[in-house]
Amino acid sequence: MSTHEESPLTETPQANRKGLFPIAMVLFSFTFFTGTMFAGGKIGVAFNFVDLLWITAIGNLLLALYAASLGLISARSGLNTVLMGRFCFGNLGSKLSDFLLGFAELGWYAWGTATLAISLVKIVGMPESWVIPLMVLFGLLFSVTALVGFKGLEYLSRVSIPLMFILLITSIVLATKEIGGWTGLTAVKPTEAMTFSTAVTIVFGTFASGATQITNWTRMSKNGKIAVWACLISFVIGNGLMVLAGAWMAIVYQQADIVEVLVLQGLSVAAVIMLCMNLWTIQGPTIYNVSAAACHLVRSERRKTMTILAAIVGIVLAVAGMYELLLPFLLLLGAIIPPVGGVIMADYWVRYKGQYPLLNDVELPNFNWNGLIAYSIGAIVAYNSPWIAPIVGIVVASVCYVVLIRLFPAKSAEKSAQVMTGSSV
Repeated sequence: MSTHEESPLTETPQANRKGLFPIAMVLFSFTFFTGTMFAGGKIGVAFNFVDLLWITAIGNLLLALYAASLGLISARSGLNTVLMGRFCFGNLGSKLSDFLLGFAELGWYAWGTATLAISLVKIVGMPESWVIPLMVLFGLLFSVTALVGFKGLEYLSRVSIPLMFILLITSIVLATKEIGGWTGLTAVKPTEAMTFSTAVTIVFGTFASGATQITNWTRMSKNGKIAVWACLISFVIGNGLMVLAGAWMAIVYQQADIVEVLVLQGLSVAAVIMLCMNLWTIQGPTIYNVSAAACHLVRSERRKTMTILAAIVGIVLAVAGMYELLLPFLLLLGAIIPPVGGVIMADYWVRYKGQYPLLNDVELPNFNWNGLIAYSIGAIVAYNSPWIAPIVGIVVASVCYVVLIRLFPAKSAEKSAQVMTGSSV
């Protein structure tokens, strides 16, 4: 297999492993996402500033720990999430995780594509008839960096992250001056209603699918420590800053749309540059995730072909109206995606004792019903839970899986368990 395809169906070779800086840069670009700011804006109009700080801290810490847990497993094994799914769901059963993760990332890709087209038309004052052609254009252009692979994502990140950081800090400073500093921020009263658990679920949901598929890059880490630190830094700082910035400016301007806020601040040109750079940065990893899931779904090594096909489907969803569905989409992802990670973690640490056999040295069943049942219970309970849905889903799915494998231990299907993979932390 050619190395440029980045081992979509096998363990990542040690020769392709990378250090902390390149891994962290790609993960930072992944979490520096305009959509997270929009989600933060939805929260910002529903809570006072102090409560908002707690929500941001708790939501992003939980998200970071979840991502780091999966990142550690992927670095040790060299496998991404969809390949881990073979062990806990079975060869054919793992298509469930392929579909779920592909669906989640396609939804984000469609939302990002639609957002840029609609916002650009609004800011520049183009005719409304340009929206759909721009969606098609951006949907195709965004896939270019994913076609290049990890290197393309890394180089784009080095440019976009500093620019995005500078713009965010500038906008926050302007907003704080506008409202009269800390006193003004803490004096603002909420204008919308939202429960604390729903808010944390939204924060977690912004990257529930992304954190579950963070393994597409952390599996390229030289060791587990690199993967864990890259996840913790990028999610706590990167995703945390994006949520906080969106909520901060929503409090000041009572406007959840970050583009509208930048226009109000006189930063229209900066808004256009930010949207283009930021969404291009995130859309590359997003469609890369879809292609990885699609490769595993149809058992194909042709990641680039899958990338193009996925981009076309994303464009169709964008045109169909994905832009208006952000909040319900986030709540859905917060319930149905984390239980996948819960089952994977329980399977790796309890059933396989922290070390997978090599994929070529194991014969797995078509369906691991213990995993499929545990996931289903976790997702259903999470979706109907009044508490923090992602945490409920992870815990319930993990506990159910451990109980099921104790009650109904799977027959050993390994052809050879002597050869193990993975590097120690």
